[in-house]
Amino acid sequence: MKSQIIITSAIISLIFTACNNDSKKNELERVSPDIVNIDATASGKDVKGGVPKFEFEENNFDFGTINSGVEVTHVYKFRNIGDADLIISQAKGSCGCTEPEYPQNPVHPGEEGEIKVTFRSKGIAGQVIKDITILANTVPTTKILTISGEVLSIPE
Repeated sequence: MKSQIIITSAIISLIFTACNNDSKKNELERVSPDIVNIDATASGKDVKGGVPKFEFEENNFDFGTINSGVEVTHVYKFRNIGDADLIISQAKGSCGCTEPEYPQNPVHPGEEGEIKVTFRSKGIAGQVIKDITILANTVPTTKILTISGEVLSIPE
């Protein structure tokens, strides 16, 4: 009984230690939402100046069926339908196989922008759904796009 308690304690300690290391790593990779400045109330009503707003042509892209090892690139087009400059501070894929590229300059009201996403399927097989999380000075501050499809395994 005593040995079971010791083993259980060791496992719990190991789990917490592993989680702490991951959270420290994630903290270093994360961009703080504090860099996004929105002059609006919680209701979304403008306090002073305007508020930028995304309007995407599509939020989800299904690439169909591909073989493992193939790269898929898709461009998500958007327009700033708000009345202030839209600034994207970060775009991040849900894993290393999904890499977004986003405008580094402000997108002015009425202008269009693009977020180019490349999905690399090497080493992946089966149904996939990957998220791209965008942090911007919009209300709400995050926007999630998805890319999905099926990756067929190729026999070696």
